[in-house]
Amino acid sequence: MTPPTPRLLYIDDDEILARLVERGLTRQGVTVEHASEGMSGLARLREGQFDVVALDQEMPGIDGLETLEQIYRLPDAPPVIFVTASQDSKIAIAALKAGAADYIVKDTQGDFVTLLHVALMGAIEADRIRKARDAAEAEVHASRDRFAALAAEREMLLREVNHRVGNSLQIIASLLHLQANSSADEDVKAALTNAMGRVAAVAQVHRRLYTSHNLNTVMLNQYLEALLEDLRRSAEGNRMSRLTLSASPVEIDPDRAVSLGIIINELVMNAVKYAYPNGAGPIHVDLHSDAQDIELAISDEGVGFQAKQDPRSTGMGQRIVSAMASKLEASLERDPTHSGTRIVLKMKASARTPQPAPTAAG
Repeated sequence: MTPPTPRLLYIDDDEILARLVERGLTRQGVTVEHASEGMSGLARLREGQFDVVALDQEMPGIDGLETLEQIYRLPDAPPVIFVTASQDSKIAIAALKAGAADYIVKDTQGDFVTLLHVALMGAIEADRIRKARDAAEAEVHASRDRFAALAAEREMLLREVNHRVGNSLQIIASLLHLQANSSADEDVKAALTNAMGRVAAVAQVHRRLYTSHNLNTVMLNQYLEALLEDLRRSAEGNRMSRLTLSASPVEIDPDRAVSLGIIINELVMNAVKYAYPNGAGPIHVDLHSDAQDIELAISDEGVGFQAKQDPRSTGMGQRIVSAMASKLEASLERDPTHSGTRIVLKMKASARTPQPAPTAAG
């Protein structure tokens, strides 16, 4: 592709020198237009598109430095090469400080035209690079703005989804609660209450995510506080008045929070049913963490393993607890030194990153 012909506006009141410049640069493939003083040069710049300007210092009316200042007030101003017969370096410094791309000392014979050609081609190339860099930076900023807008929209949508899911699950839990209260069959009542607790455990995670500053994590201690409050208000609430929580601040991903919530729901409900056959008693939930591990303990001061197995029990709760612990890659053990029942769950503080599946050798 043939590059476009460079267009130069030469602003100088010396008509003879202007013709020499035009003749010499035309042979170099440059299109030259001449303006005899600053104001007409500015008017010509407003009318047409030029790639570069060569500007003399000494002219009638406004001088070169003032013309240079007004050129750079124009939108998308071309680079300017300052051209003067003065040997005073102060003018060169003033021009360069004002934004001139280069400075050329001219002579009356026009021998400087070759230097002017080199300077103007360099200025055009530097201006092209600058515009390309500015365009690239603008695109980067625009891309960042688009990404930020999309991320904000995604976060808003995720919050709305979590809000609606949490509300829907809470409605289901409330319906189960109503159904449990209206049932005269104790087995049905117990089954519905257990189901309500499991649904509420999941609902609480979504409600936490809706109000959380970070959609990728849940504050586990705050989640457990809300979950235990739900259990106190359940159909078994009259037997949970002494349900307590001791928890240090722990951040965890939502999936693992759901599994832990379901485990706590099952173990607390199990303690309510079997720990105190003659009434209610204390049930403690303890959560502690260090940089490596999370330890969760659910304990009571009840009859412990001396209690007889309820023949009506289906073992569903135990299977759910085992399944959730397996999902968490957690250990789950009974504390044999505790006088009542104490179940201790231990797991890594950070979820393990899944390893890619091995591929067959080709």
